Amino acid sequence: MDVFEAIFTRRSIRRYSDKKIEKEVVDKIIQAGMYAPSAVNKQPWHFIIFSDLKTRDAIIEVHPNASMLTGAQMGILICYDESLQHDEGYGPVDCAAATQNMLLAAHAQGLGACWVGVYPRQNRIVALKEIFSLPSRVVPFAVISLGYPAEQKGTPDRVKEERIRREKW
Repeated sequence: MDVFEAIFTRRSIRRYSDKKIEKEVVDKIIQAGMYAPSAVNKQPWHFIIFSDLKTRDAIIEVHPNASMLTGAQMGILICYDESLQHDEGYGPVDCAAATQNMLLAAHAQGLGACWVGVYPRQNRIVALKEIFSLPSRVVPFAVISLGYPAEQKGTPDRVKEERIRREKW
């Protein structure tokens, strides 16, 4: 799958089969996240791979939009370290780039994935810090649910010409 096909056909998948995900596939997804651009190349991210049902249930209990974790084979928590980010506010931007890389890598390997937002919701940040026993300087940014898809979604036309400008507004 080339990069444009991956970008244009990736969709949020919330229903998964029970097929196990191979370690090599997950390693590639993490590696893709680590190859994302970051401010001054600080790479402030940390990734926690989880598959334990108790962990998934705990997240679902505190996050109103995380129910797809029930059927997922695993998830990845993307966090940023405040002591590693270039300056205040850069950690979330860097983690967004890493998250997108990981979603595209998952799709390119035949997996379904869904970005479950955590940052900037303070109640979600506090809850996930507790669930994962994160150090005070580490902030949870997002969760990605992962599994082989049990649903297919089409590719809508998302190009909106009226939002494209050249040179000036």
